[in-house]
Amino acid sequence: MDTHILHQILEISFQRKVSDLHFEVDNPPFFRGRGQLVRAKMPNLTPDDTRFIAETVLAHNGRHIQDDLKECDASYSLPSGGRFRVSIFRQKGHFGIVMRIIPPVIGTFEELHLPNVLGEIAQATNGLILVTGPTGNGKSTSLASMLRYLNECFSYNIITIEDPIEFLFTSQKSCIIQREIGTDTDSFAAALKAALRMDPDVIMVGEMRDKETIDSCIKAAETGHLVLSTLHTQGAVSTINRIIGQFPPDAQEIMRQRLADILVATISIRLIKDKSGESIMPVVEIMRTTTTIQACIREGRLDEIEKHIENGASQYQMQTLDMHLLQLYRQDLITLQDAQRLTHSMDFERKLMFDN
Repeated sequence: MDTHILHQILEISFQRKVSDLHFEVDNPPFFRGRGQLVRAKMPNLTPDDTRFIAETVLAHNGRHIQDDLKECDASYSLPSGGRFRVSIFRQKGHFGIVMRIIPPVIGTFEELHLPNVLGEIAQATNGLILVTGPTGNGKSTSLASMLRYLNECFSYNIITIEDPIEFLFTSQKSCIIQREIGTDTDSFAAALKAALRMDPDVIMVGEMRDKETIDSCIKAAETGHLVLSTLHTQGAVSTINRIIGQFPPDAQEIMRQRLADILVATISIRLIKDKSGESIMPVVEIMRTTTTIQACIREGRLDEIEKHIENGASQYQMQTLDMHLLQLYRQDLITLQDAQRLTHSMDFERKLMFDN
């Protein structure tokens, strides 16, 4: 392995529009395209090959491999402009690398097939907006699309705090400051504390990973700023439970009050194949915090939230996952089998029959 071969592999990933690259010892590189892993027609990688890739990525970030390195995140850029989010780890004593391709252009809501109401949600003057979903389901891309919208339409000071920086922004109407954990700041919590002294209008936190970061995000929203972030949860209810569950039992009631006061919306995203099997599209649950939903959060009546999302569909442009799946199925964009695989609702078939 050398830099020329590595860059050839990375360039191919852009040409084939894959989402991820895997480099592991005793296997050839793997490409993930349309949700499926495909083996490259190349020799198996050796321990020296994967170590070289890890060293190259870390050197690009001004860092060196340490003997005790177990896992870390970084970014990598090609001379042609292609960018990657990189996860370096050890497995069976050797280095492994997974590289997520970052699209060179930030898509609009229309281009990404996201609901236009995301633009309306992003116009909140303060509070907390959360984009959630499993790994690799488009959280970062959706969040970047919302920031693109704000950047093009409003004169804001936008500060992003990421690990690592993914999409690169050029300031347009807004001024955008992008800070990277490890390079520009020590931690999310430290960067959030500093951001409050940087005249922010909007703060984007790449991920709310722990109790300290969650608490810092809530405090920033409580002080009159708009905070956007992500969580690895699969819906509004699990998102609220995850946040509340980060705190000890004697603090959870006050956390419900605080969260109810500042939560603007949760946007939960899953990806599904279109009917042709050639493209991927998002299925989106949108919960906006109405006064009724605020009361549910304060009083712990989370099992009622899905019903209120359904009832608020026309007035507030909210939707459940099942509602969006039904819409895509009615539009003949997805198959019934794929829709059924994605939903966890026992009522989906009943809703389908009622809808027909």
